[in-house]
Amino acid sequence: MDRGRSALVRWTTALIVGSLAACTTVEVPPSTPAPGARPADGSLPPAIQQPASRWVPVRWSDLPGWGLDSLHEVWGAWVRGCEKPSPVQAPLCAELRPLIMAGTAEQQAWIESRFQPYRVVEPDGSAPQGLLTGYYEPVLDASRTTTFSHRVPVYARPVGVRLGSNEPPWYTRQEIDTLPAAQAALRGRVIAWLSDPIDALVLQIQGSGRLNIKEPDGTVRQVRVEFAAHNGHPYQSVGKWLLDRREIREGNWEGIRAWAAQNPGRLNELLWSNPRTVFFREVPLTDLNARFGPPGAQGVPLTPGRSIAVDPQSIPYGTPVWLASKGVVFNQQRLVMAQDTGGAITGAVRADLFTGWGNWGDAPYQLASRLKQPLQMWVLWPR
Repeated sequence: MDRGRSALVRWTTALIVGSLAACTTVEVPPSTPAPGARPADGSLPPAIQQPASRWVPVRWSDLPGWGLDSLHEVWGAWVRGCEKPSPVQAPLCAELRPLIMAGTAEQQAWIESRFQPYRVVEPDGSAPQGLLTGYYEPVLDASRTTTFSHRVPVYARPVGVRLGSNEPPWYTRQEIDTLPAAQAALRGRVIAWLSDPIDALVLQIQGSGRLNIKEPDGTVRQVRVEFAAHNGHPYQSVGKWLLDRREIREGNWEGIRAWAAQNPGRLNELLWSNPRTVFFREVPLTDLNARFGPPGAQGVPLTPGRSIAVDPQSIPYGTPVWLASKGVVFNQQRLVMAQDTGGAITGAVRADLFTGWGNWGDAPYQLASRLKQPLQMWVLWPR
């Protein structure tokens, strides 16, 4: 979510060891396929080829767990997606909105009448095991002014840095920390100050967060910071950097934090191994938008447990997706919405589940940090 989408960048064990859901600019999705026609004889329609995947038509009975999901939990996310629908999905939004108050049986009947399910596989038709990871929106304490305890900056986008993959790279993370020219370019661009450089790194990887900012007058208010741009350098996982050097045994944030506490003199070496830096914009957090996650790449707020980041070359934004994944921390078959993307979310059967927001150690963090398991996906495409 440094997901250039809103870009929410994600974080999860997989991200730490090299996956990174959000550290990217918003990608322009491919042209979406036209609605599929329903064959008159009841046979299945032809497969649909996408740039990064192939959609193979199946019957509803082929979807594991279909009919057992509480569809009302995803309906709100689907309706919010209708704020910025794709041309193919837009005609159905008028029918979708009134059904938000309907029962599960009526919602399911409407889906089955208006959509065709397709299994998402590789472009060549093969179906290897996919990967599901998770990301969340961290909640962090911050200060509007630098203090003895809060000395790690959260930067707004510098003048001259634009969001775009064709832009030349700006200063690296190390250069930002050490070069006078980079410091001069960032003068006056600090949104807030954090106390922990690892927290700042997590915020950048997630691409969005909520800051409890202490103002100069002593008051504390919560704001959201969203992805604005990055410095144009590739993301490198600090967890992988430590694993490759056999400094830690598991690429999770607990291990990274423990290593940092034991090796304070090498902290910059760790941080500078990732040249990418993310810049943010501050957004007021109202009572209404505090109930939802940050905007994803589709441009609509993310819904915990029901919004996923995908490769837009495989699945267009706004597409309902039937997701099936079985593992130790997540054993679910449910309907979700493709509403975001991320730098590490590439390929046919690849998704990052938005788990919500919270402090380090809270349930959204715990699920996002541990979620790395097999995945199957089916897109629901208008007939």
